[in-house]
Amino acid sequence: MTKLITFLLAFILSMPVWALDASLSYATFKAADQRYIEMYLHIAGKSVATIPVNDSMQQASVEVLILFQQDEKLVKYDKYVLHGPIGHQSMDFVDLRRYSLADGSYKVVVKMTDINRSDNNKEYSADLKVDFAGDGLLQSDIQLLAAVRKDANANSPFVKNGFYLEPLPYNFYGRNASMLAFYNEIYNADKAIADDFVVSYFIEKDNNGKAETVLIGHKRQTATPVIPLLVQMDISQLESGNYTLVVEVRNRLKALLSKKTLYFQRSNPFYNQDKIDLAGISLQEEFVGSLTPDELKYSLKAITPLIPQTDIEMVNLMLKNDSINAQRMYLLTYWLRSSPTAPQLAYEKYMEVARAVDRQFNSGFRHGFETDRGVVYLKYGQPSDMERRDNEQSAPPYEIWSYNEIKQTRQNNVRFVFYNPTLAPEDFVLLHSDVIGEINNPQWMRDLYRDAPNEIDGDNYFDGTGMQDNINRNAGTLRIIDTVK
Repeated sequence: MTKLITFLLAFILSMPVWALDASLSYATFKAADQRYIEMYLHIAGKSVATIPVNDSMQQASVEVLILFQQDEKLVKYDKYVLHGPIGHQSMDFVDLRRYSLADGSYKVVVKMTDINRSDNNKEYSADLKVDFAGDGLLQSDIQLLAAVRKDANANSPFVKNGFYLEPLPYNFYGRNASMLAFYNEIYNADKAIADDFVVSYFIEKDNNGKAETVLIGHKRQTATPVIPLLVQMDISQLESGNYTLVVEVRNRLKALLSKKTLYFQRSNPFYNQDKIDLAGISLQEEFVGSLTPDELKYSLKAITPLIPQTDIEMVNLMLKNDSINAQRMYLLTYWLRSSPTAPQLAYEKYMEVARAVDRQFNSGFRHGFETDRGVVYLKYGQPSDMERRDNEQSAPPYEIWSYNEIKQTRQNNVRFVFYNPTLAPEDFVLLHSDVIGEINNPQWMRDLYRDAPNEIDGDNYFDGTGMQDNINRNAGTLRIIDTVK
């Protein structure tokens, strides 16, 4: 199992001005002709001193000494200086080193010293075991990842099998994390199984001393000498707590051949809460803290189509009274409820659409997202089809939007009819819709073709719901219900 050592947690209130804050973890692997260990080091930039390198740029450096011992004898060592990135401010930096080791038990000692402040140092020691003997099915340790992306740079120590794999420091997922990614290797499957098999991976939570599986997945594999396993799991709905990641390999008879486990922690304070408590949150440190008063007002107006009707009056009062902190708090709370792990990303994606809607449907009287068409677009998304008529006999300009599916109401093949009775530029209003909860006007055709009262299909104008057929009269036929495109 991957060992994780947190030298000093950043949240310890008694931390002195200089106290080297680092995370060190390691995992053992097997190659064709050797066994090796990977050492992952993460240095918190704010915990080490920096020196100027040019103009306003600065850099930190740490001396690292790694010792491998057996029976009090030194069998391997490495000493090097790890330089941090050059920048305008302190930044975290990472390192990965590989060392060939024979099967056996070892004591590893790691000493780190801040090059620019010799009294700022840290030392770690622990026992480890390398054991890849025999032809039976074997597994490497599990490596948790902070970032994964395709990368063909074979010279980078972080690249394996065409992927850049950045180790996760502290085995800790904060509230902004939504994915858990891990890497694991399986060896000798061709000899131990010699057939297709399934790898199971799951996350367990301790529930009063009993392990409860909260997430599970499977991957079918073909038996080969080495099988790299790269997996991503959605943990956006994983509540705060302590967890264990388990990777199991079983044969077709479901006999357990190998198993690896790894402990990690998850902080997700805003998930599944009826009432979000912002008492411990600094609004200035959240994304809403950087928004200007005008941006706040614009953003709140943009989400109005989505917020509960019970909140409309409260939001309008915030805007009227220029209650900046209240506006920030409401906006943050809304996006925390919508996306607990990535509220800023969800906000930015939505505002990108809202700005486009504003430009598209702006009538000159109000924002485009405040118009009926803008509200419908933001609530239900892009229509499956849109038809517009500007010069139809006996009717003002109108549009008919068709949706193959409305998820909110679980309806299929519905439409919205907008028209412009004032003929003001782009001043379309909603006349009729099939969607539950929206304006439903059985006599919408009569109202649309109001300039042809003598052609109402019925005994009288007031009870009529349809129109007689006529040249260039299309509203009644623009019912796009074909769901096959």
